Amino acid sequence: MRAAALPSVAAMNATTSRGALLAAFACVLVGGSFTANSVLGHYPYAGGQFLRYGLACLLLLPLVRREAGPRLRALEPRQWARLALLAAVGMVGFNLAVLAAERSAEPAVPGVFVGCAPVAVAVLVPLLERRRPQRAVLRGAALVAAGALTVQGWGRTDGAGIAFSACALAGEVGFAVLAVPVLRPLGPRLLSAVVCAVAAGESALVGVLLDGGAWLRTPDAHEAAALLWQAAVVTVVGFVCWYMGMQRIGAERATLFSGLIPVAAACTAPLVGTGSYGPAQAAGSALVGAGVALGSGALTRAGRRRPAPAGSAAAVEEHPRDQRRIVVHGDVSAAGQPHQPGVRDDPLGAHPLPGHQQPVLEAPGDGDRNAGDVVREPYADARAQGLLEPGGPGQGQGLGDHGLG
Repeated sequence: MRAAALPSVAAMNATTSRGALLAAFACVLVGGSFTANSVLGHYPYAGGQFLRYGLACLLLLPLVRREAGPRLRALEPRQWARLALLAAVGMVGFNLAVLAAERSAEPAVPGVFVGCAPVAVAVLVPLLERRRPQRAVLRGAALVAAGALTVQGWGRTDGAGIAFSACALAGEVGFAVLAVPVLRPLGPRLLSAVVCAVAAGESALVGVLLDGGAWLRTPDAHEAAALLWQAAVVTVVGFVCWYMGMQRIGAERATLFSGLIPVAAACTAPLVGTGSYGPAQAAGSALVGAGVALGSGALTRAGRRRPAPAGSAAAVEEHPRDQRRIVVHGDVSAAGQPHQPGVRDDPLGAHPLPGHQQPVLEAPGDGDRNAGDVVREPYADARAQGLLEPGGPGQGQGLGDHGLG
């Protein structure tokens, strides 16, 4: 029994590593994309959002056409309402809040507020799932927030700037928290396509209401290139990688990597002459790195392995056939139930679920009750959990038009 448990632990570690790399890549991609945002400074905001999200949805459709019909028909009205709220709060609303905040505040101010998102998510997600926040994640989130503040600094602002910055923080938190229940039934690619379609429609509505007939115009060559970059790279690649990372390591740990956004922006700013990278940015980058390592469990895994409580689970999995997608949380119990394998949505190759393996029926806090949702702490004792898997494997330009929101 002991020998059989070892491959499962190794598989969980590999899954956690892949999830961390995917989340980090998505955030670095966003942080390095603020040059494109500056090109769109004079383009109508709502029109730009409509083109960006609409084009992203069109690019994602060929990847999801086979699975879209059955999964979308299976969604309940409250899940559709959640998707609409996710697009409105975490995408359209977030960008509007940042834009409004920067009218009376320097870009660093909303950046500092948004940098506190890991702390808020580390508290909210466990509370919604009726479990205790993990101390390591909370400490890591605090370091990430401190690092983001150090990288960006603080700037001039007023009451309105602070209020809209707080709304931007709410949007960033909502982008992660609201996605957790709908990520299970839809998967990363279909979820990204659906929220982009909904956000495009909401952007068009906002544009007509605020700007009338001037909400959309033909972009020039530079604006078209910037919109294409944002749609194809930042939105399509960034969103899918972000949700795939969240699927593997959970919303709490994935949000820790959002601290890499200001770090990436600060590192790339000197390349285009829009900022400098000095001692403050270096110190803040080190704090963010330490917070990510602590909160994600890398420091724990590097040292002595600390077992999780027996029976702990809380996971997000796209398909029951993909048992490599195991996310670890503590202090949550779940009962295993069999589930019929579904269509795979993972570019890493086929990995069928062994017939003797039992996926978790549902994760606590998931009102959708979808089978096949499995989550595990990367350092959890596989024998105690019953998951034995033999053979298993300062951003100077502001936060406007946020890549992950």
